[in-house]
Amino acid sequence: MDPKYVGETLKHLERESELLLNAHKSMSDELHRLQVEEEMLMRKFYELMTAHGLNKKEAFNDNADERQNGLEGAIIDMTNDDH
Repeated sequence: MDPKYVGETLKHLERESELLLNAHKSMSDELHRLQVEEEMLMRKFYELMTAHGLNKKEAFNDNADERQNGLEGAIIDMTNDDH
């Protein structure tokens, strides 16, 4: 490398390093903000699901009972001509 460009190259690399450090800090801050927002939204979602969970759980149990009794989800063989 030509010695007369070493100083300019060093300054350029120092500026690039500073820009990269600033970008890293900015992205880390944004990631943290998004993680906090995700946690808050997941808590709200959990609260919502808990509030509506009894109805959905009862409906799910009803469907499970129907499946056990053969009333729902029965497999029908459509290839047999006896039907």
